[in-house]
Amino acid sequence: MEKLTASFSLVGKIATDDYVGFTFFVGCMAMMAASAFFFLSMNSYDRKWRTSILVSGLITFIAAVHYWYMRDYWAANAESPTFFRYVDWILTVPLMCVEFFLILKVAGAKKALMWKLIILSVIMLVFGYFGEAVDRDNAWLWGLLSGAAYFVIVYEIWLGSAKKLAESAGGAVLSAHKMLCWFVLVGWAIYPVGYMAGTPGWYEGIFGGISMDVIYNIGDAINKIGFGLVVYNLAVTATAKAEA
Repeated sequence: MEKLTASFSLVGKIATDDYVGFTFFVGCMAMMAASAFFFLSMNSYDRKWRTSILVSGLITFIAAVHYWYMRDYWAANAESPTFFRYVDWILTVPLMCVEFFLILKVAGAKKALMWKLIILSVIMLVFGYFGEAVDRDNAWLWGLLSGAAYFVIVYEIWLGSAKKLAESAGGAVLSAHKMLCWFVLVGWAIYPVGYMAGTPGWYEGIFGGISMDVIYNIGDAINKIGFGLVVYNLAVTATAKAEA
């Protein structure tokens, strides 16, 4: 009870013009709502898509838990919750890569594709963490290395084996794959902007003054919830087509 009271007291200290705190609160509630939606909808479509929807729900659920902690951390310290942020990402971003494998299984995707994307995503995040929290003086270099891993992921899903599998599957699978590819290309590109807004480097004159956490929070809501909705639409469309 004392912990609950302490939590509410922290919430009460957030100012009405604290836009960073506001996005943490909205992000937390949005992730919770998305998780409930994905979990409760699992009996609405063919069984073969349920694992994909389960993963979508896990992504937003994990994010919701971390946003709960991050909003309180911000309220108590008024500084970016870098540690919690990267713990969230190291769990959810690889799961987003798993989504590509799950929807492409119908086209014969192998686990090697899944592990390739997972490893690349972990490399991307580890380099990003080093730039933000360990070696900020060389943040530009760590950001460059992180970006290199990101572009390999982009190549793999847009032009590599993942694209070929999606094309062989065709129909709703190909449409969903293309939409997820756009999320990675455009949606994930939000994060480098946040990174440059919060770390020192040649880009400070361009992105200085922009709130890193607001950008990250917007990026998380768009990508994590958006990924799940794309997979949900695939499941509903494919099920309706099979039953027609």
